[in-house]
Amino acid sequence: MDTSPAPSRPAAIVLLSGGLDSATTLALARAQGFACYCLSVDYGQRHRAELQAAAALATALGAVEQRVLRLPLSEFGASALTDETIAVPVDQAMAGIPITYVPARNTLLLALALAWAEVLGSRDVFVGVNAVDYSGYPDCRPAYIAAFEQMANLATRAAVEGARLRIHAPLIDLSKAEIIQRGMALGVDFALTVSCYQADATGGACGRCDSCRLRRAGFAAAGVPDPTRYAD
Repeated sequence: MDTSPAPSRPAAIVLLSGGLDSATTLALARAQGFACYCLSVDYGQRHRAELQAAAALATALGAVEQRVLRLPLSEFGASALTDETIAVPVDQAMAGIPITYVPARNTLLLALALAWAEVLGSRDVFVGVNAVDYSGYPDCRPAYIAAFEQMANLATRAAVEGARLRIHAPLIDLSKAEIIQRGMALGVDFALTVSCYQADATGGACGRCDSCRLRRAGFAAAGVPDPTRYAD
């Protein structure tokens, strides 16, 4: 990973989970000329292999720096992604807001990115939320992103002093197939990514959860071979 200063490029914070969407978001931010500082969060997710994927992607896609913060949302539970006693739904499309929703996750992650942006003097935060081919999470909608940006520009010293912050959600209105096509054009190695809600320790996917279903359908619609490594 390139850790040298990049004064000629504006800095951007990129929330990098290690999944398909965040990898494409990082590639898009880099293509727009930003020096990318990647923030990954260990929030007690059961699919912890995504953090290893995030590190590999940050290196492969030329991030200036990647940091992993620990935020144990598993202490609260109430989500199949953070509570091992709640089963991840499989073999079905989930109606409504599914049990894999993690309460306040994107709000907390964006707040952490906002803090780092202020420290670095960055005016740009990138997040790979999507409101087309997604699981119905309320914190992935355009109205939410707009509201968070408005809040951020009321809450920070930088904004009050004239350095307004922008929350970039470049994938928010794209289909999964379109996201994959964008990523391919920008050189993203999707074999490095982990999307499965219950990936094993090596990143092997179950192939049956909602995230796996959306990912597989996306590659098929994009006409791109699926590089996902399935556990079985």
